[in-house]
Formats: sequence, structure tokens, C-alpha cells
Amino acid sequence: MKLGTENKKKTIIAGVLVVFAAVALVHSYMGGGEDSPPPAQHATSRKAPHTLLAHSLDPSLRFDLLKSSEDVTYKGTGRNIFRSEAPPPDIPKPVTPDVQPTVNIPPPPPPIDLKFYGYAGPKGASRRIFLLKGEDIFLAKEGDIVDRRYKIMHIGPSSVEVQDVLTNNTQTIPLSTG
Repeated sequence: MKLGTENKKKTIIAGVLVVFAAVALVHSYMGGGEDSPPPAQHATSRKAPHTLLAHSLDPSLRFDLLKSSEDVTYKGTGRNIFRSEAPPPDIPKPVTPDVQPTVNIPPPPPPIDLKFYGYAGPKGASRRIFLLKGEDIFLAKEGDIVDRRYKIMHIGPSSVEVQDVLTNNTQTIPLSTG
């Protein structure tokens, strides 16, 4: 049976490597490497009090450090961290209705101030009417424009239909008696 020790040069190199690996392993466990933290400082040193707590084996309480932690107040959000609930949804702010602009309704057109007070001419001919506005008297037939504003649309037996061409307002004026 061969163990591979026939070549003495290879066997010596392997042995040196095993010894070197064992030394490196022991050295890393004993804290002698560059990666290891620095040795602990004495309790009387005031340079790094937090390092003292981490590396010190002194079991006495440090009341100065406890006092500084008592002054800290917790400001939470009000949510119970021990329950697996979703936070409550945000309450939407009430929406104020949009103020609708006031629609200015135009005032009704002024009434047509003509008075229908009679017919002119014979019955068989085209009908003509007399209209009165203040002291002015107008003689008109269907389709005529009176007072540069009023168009005679239809002449009936007891009324006349007049359109104000400026406002496009149409009114029926009855036959006035007297």
C-alpha cells in the first residue's frame, strides 16, 4: 500500500504547509491578528464609556448612564405595535361644493307699447290696422315695420301679433275699445 510518501520533497512541503495552517488557526483564535479588536481599557479611563460597557466585566451599575436613558420619552404614532392590524385609513376631508356662479337671467324684454285700435279700408281689401304709440299713429299691414322697431307678423279679427326686431320678442296686442 502506498501513502504518497515516496517523494520526500513533496512530503516535506506538505508538512510545512500543515504546520503553517495550524499556527495561523491558533493565532486567529487567540486574538493575535490585525482583524481582532483592541484590548479592553481599564475602568478608570474616561475616553470611551460605551467601549467600557462592552468590554468590561465589572458587574456594578452605571447610574449616570441609566439616568440619561430615563429622560428619553417615546413619541409614537398611536398604533399598537403588538397587533397585526392595518393602520386606520385616513379620514377624507369634507369636500366643499363648488360655488356655482350665479347665472344672471336677463330681465324680460320690455312690453311692446303699441295699442291696436282699429282697421282701415274696406273689408275685402288687404287688411290695414291703426296702431298708437303715445301721440303717434301708425298705419300698417302684415310684414310692415313700425317705428323702425316693430314688425307686424299677423293681423287677426280681434288682435295683432307684433315682433320687436331688436329683442326678438313677440307679443299679441288685443283690439282696444274706446
